[in-house]
Amino acid sequence: MSSVQEMKALLTPKSIAIIGASSKDNAIGNIVVKNLIESHFEGAIYPINPKAPEIRGIKAYPSILDVPGEVDMAVFCVPAKAVLGAAEECAKKHVKGYVIITSGFSEIGHEGAEVEKKIVEVAHSGGGRVMGPNIVGVLLNGSKANASFAPCLPLDGKTALISQSGALLISLDMNTFVRHLGASSMISLGNMSDVDFADCINFYAEDDKTNCIGLYIEGLKNGRAFIEAGRKAGKPIVALKSGVSAHGAAAAASHTGSLAGSVKVYDAAFKQAHVIRARDLDELLDCSQALALQPVMKGENICVVTNGGGIGVLSSDSAEAYGVPLKTAPADLQVEFKKCMPDFGSAKNPVDITGGAGLKGYEDAIAVALKSDWVNGLAVLYCETANTEPDEIAEGILAAVKNNGTNGKPIVTCFVGGFKCQAAGKKLIEAGIPFYENPDKAMRALSALRQAALFQEEGIADDYVPAKDVDQAAARAVIAAARADGRSVLTEPEAKKVFAAYGLPVGKALVAKTEDEAVKMAAEIGYPLVMKIVSPQIIHKSDAGGVKVNIKDEAGVRAAWKTIMDNAKAFIAKKDIKDAAIHGILLQSMAPLGKEVIVGSVNDPQFGPTVMFGMGGIFVEVLKDVTFRVAPFSQKTAMGMLPEIKSYKILQGTRGEKRLDQERLSEIISRISQLVSELSDEIAETDANPIMLYPEGEGLAVVDARIILKKK
Repeated sequence: MSSVQEMKALLTPKSIAIIGASSKDNAIGNIVVKNLIESHFEGAIYPINPKAPEIRGIKAYPSILDVPGEVDMAVFCVPAKAVLGAAEECAKKHVKGYVIITSGFSEIGHEGAEVEKKIVEVAHSGGGRVMGPNIVGVLLNGSKANASFAPCLPLDGKTALISQSGALLISLDMNTFVRHLGASSMISLGNMSDVDFADCINFYAEDDKTNCIGLYIEGLKNGRAFIEAGRKAGKPIVALKSGVSAHGAAAAASHTGSLAGSVKVYDAAFKQAHVIRARDLDELLDCSQALALQPVMKGENICVVTNGGGIGVLSSDSAEAYGVPLKTAPADLQVEFKKCMPDFGSAKNPVDITGGAGLKGYEDAIAVALKSDWVNGLAVLYCETANTEPDEIAEGILAAVKNNGTNGKPIVTCFVGGFKCQAAGKKLIEAGIPFYENPDKAMRALSALRQAALFQEEGIADDYVPAKDVDQAAARAVIAAARADGRSVLTEPEAKKVFAAYGLPVGKALVAKTEDEAVKMAAEIGYPLVMKIVSPQIIHKSDAGGVKVNIKDEAGVRAAWKTIMDNAKAFIAKKDIKDAAIHGILLQSMAPLGKEVIVGSVNDPQFGPTVMFGMGGIFVEVLKDVTFRVAPFSQKTAMGMLPEIKSYKILQGTRGEKRLDQERLSEIISRISQLVSELSDEIAETDANPIMLYPEGEGLAVVDARIILKKK
């Protein structure tokens, strides 16, 4: 049975039992029965109460096993200690949907988590799925089912709102009427013992009553399933992630680990999942409105029609901030716009028809914009004036749309004024045109519509194909040897062997045990060269004075040997590192100077192996100019990471320098994503830092390597 089929009993129930239905007016078990009646649920309602013959005029049953018909969904309102027993009876009844409002499970500790786990096992044994525990319930407009203790069903609409927080969901329920933001469903997930965001996305992706999916996320239990569900949905998804300032892996040993903050990893995962990230609650709701009501914006040209220069300038500022900067309209289009305004108006974009243009000016300018092939999206802004009525302007907008058609272009509106503007806005929303109270929100909505189009153009598949010329067995052999030695940190030579097994260019390197051996190896490798300490306990070699570069002769080798060894021993003593081992000193050819970049990875708790790219060397933790993707991913996806760093112009070539070899770099990033994905059971963190990146066609060289294993 597919996930979508399993979810039908929870999200399109035909019959509902209330476990713990109560005769007491203020009890949750009474409120749920009342809400189902008042929402005009058309299916069967079965209150379950061993003592009451009826609840709110509906026949009650001592046990769900006494109910004569089939039961799709059971809503649990009994105390926590009674839930498991009730779930066992539901499994015998072959109930498919378990909505557990009751609290007191994993949110209170280990003992509650164990009971929660047993409840899920019981539900699964009967082919059921569990929503919750610790939730408000579910509000389903399509089924007319308010199976919750929220006040009422939300305003009907085309957005499915799914929240981890029950309290937030209740507040959003009533807010739908204030904002005129309709919802097809509102779902509370709570502890996510079973049903999670991915399950809901999969279901609403196929729901013809839902155009947009809005999410409030506190955490994910299966980040990879979330990415897969989002990417396959084919519908706009907008999400607000809270708690992004916290980072669970504070004691990371690699550069990548120290930089992989929650917000950066979630940003990466959202991009891969085709999820638009909202920064606050307003943005979640405002973007959801636009994505539910309007088509996506299939080009980058926004046209703004306004009667006020001030809000036009504000819209221009906001559009640029949200990544959809306004462009000057083509000359021929300006000629047409000039016909819609007084001589002192501006046709450049924003198209300022001025306060004197009135209703006809709006209708004519909107018609010009909708007919233009250059315009991809339209924002109509209005300042309330004495010579115009907001309601008339709203009617004019609707008439212009009806008479000219939209040609697949999204339209958003912004009216700045008083109560009349609010009334006009309600009329526009009811007609399917988003309405906002300031131009910033209107531009933000168009930006979301543009991002949704870009996600659609990208398609469902990541087109990742693993490289065939890798030797996973060789990489695992290196790791096994380190494990046998009782180590969770690979030495640099070991890390480079693992990298080499996956096709990374690490160059020739030898490890000398003695000073004389170093001299012989130096002659074999050739000058100039680099010498580095090899010790599992010295992860950051430069910090310990364990690196010497540009060594040109035998005297330099001997001097470097003494200095590195003295520094390493002093570092070990100062740090009081117990059982420290110095394996020798590594000698390698000194790579030609290039631009230093870093590619690394962490094993994220929610998403698993996650790869970082940024400018490298000693500046990586200072500049923090990095970006992430969840592994594994294609070279195309890796190439998309490069423009996201602020230093991207360096990769493009600045001040007469050649463009750097971005194609080879993106290939290496993708190969590292394959490496950390295939070895995810072993590897915790990696750094290839620095990588010397050379001009286009000249490739790169991995100069230093670090791999930290998972502790077992």
